[in-house]
Amino acid sequence: MPAKIPATVVTGFLGAGKTTLIRHMLENANGKRIALIINEFGDLGVDGGILKGCGIEGCAEDDVMELSNGCICCTVAEDFVPTLEKLLDRENAPDHIVIETSGLALPQPLVRAFNWPEISTRVTVDGVVTVVDGKAVSEGRFAHDVAAVDAQRAQDENLDHETPLSELFADQVACADMIVVNKSDLLEGDEAEALVGKLKTESRDGVQVVKSTMGALPVDVLLGQGVGAEGDMEARHEVHHHHHHDDDHDHDHHHHDHDDFESFVVTRPEITDPAGFAQQVADVIRAHDILRLKGFAAVSGKPMRLTLQAVGPRVDSYFDRPFAGDEARETRLVVIGQSGLDRAAIEAALSA
Repeated sequence: MPAKIPATVVTGFLGAGKTTLIRHMLENANGKRIALIINEFGDLGVDGGILKGCGIEGCAEDDVMELSNGCICCTVAEDFVPTLEKLLDRENAPDHIVIETSGLALPQPLVRAFNWPEISTRVTVDGVVTVVDGKAVSEGRFAHDVAAVDAQRAQDENLDHETPLSELFADQVACADMIVVNKSDLLEGDEAEALVGKLKTESRDGVQVVKSTMGALPVDVLLGQGVGAEGDMEARHEVHHHHHHDDDHDHDHHHHDHDDFESFVVTRPEITDPAGFAQQVADVIRAHDILRLKGFAAVSGKPMRLTLQAVGPRVDSYFDRPFAGDEARETRLVVIGQSGLDRAAIEAALSA
């Protein structure tokens, strides 16, 4: 059976920066073929235009599909599932699907829909990314422009939930695998750290909270989380059912490099105990708040190369192929995290 296509759900209120984050991701996709499903709605629908007219290499017109019949979580059966099936049935199926919800959409019903028999064997939720407006949330609001969010709510005739914004925000955080504190450049350093700490305590264990400016996150950090969220609904409890709609008008597409992130390579000699080493890697990741770690190891007495991939403290490893004759039998790991990692300490801990 072919592997399931991974899908990432991007959620967050109007104006949090979802479209900007997605646009940046498309511009830096490194050849990965990404298709988009955008929950456009009514007069507020500009995301599709921004993304379709983007002129981004590799982002074809038919790679962007719009759902304009109202809030995605209220139109799952008649709108979302058929659209997803259309995408999966294409001859040139995408490598990855990204779904941008309306700002008022509850993420839980959408993730649950991936268990529907029509699609469950073909696609899986790679992860749920919740984008928050760092400045607004640190000031006790949930959106930069609450009136615009209310206008969005009033326009959607299909919206069947009147969830208060505070509960909606709690649902978006409860469902997240990664929380992106966007517009972090508008916060003082201690304000940003306090907000990151608060969101970490309010979210589930293992949820990664990262800061960004203009949604500039490396694709390796956003995609490839491999969570399989649809199989883990119990943990993503909803505060409440009922909810609706979204858009960011961030036309100011500055190009940011990834100053907020860094990566480096650690090499060490071959290892003797793969299970023990995987545990060691998980401990180092926890101690240093590493976002991603990937690479391979040589295991004493084994001709095969051991591949390691970690998202947060969840480490997967498997033997992928024999070492080539001229290939050095060494262990080589790429570490990715927010800037400020203690490189010397991490190198020492991974080499111990």
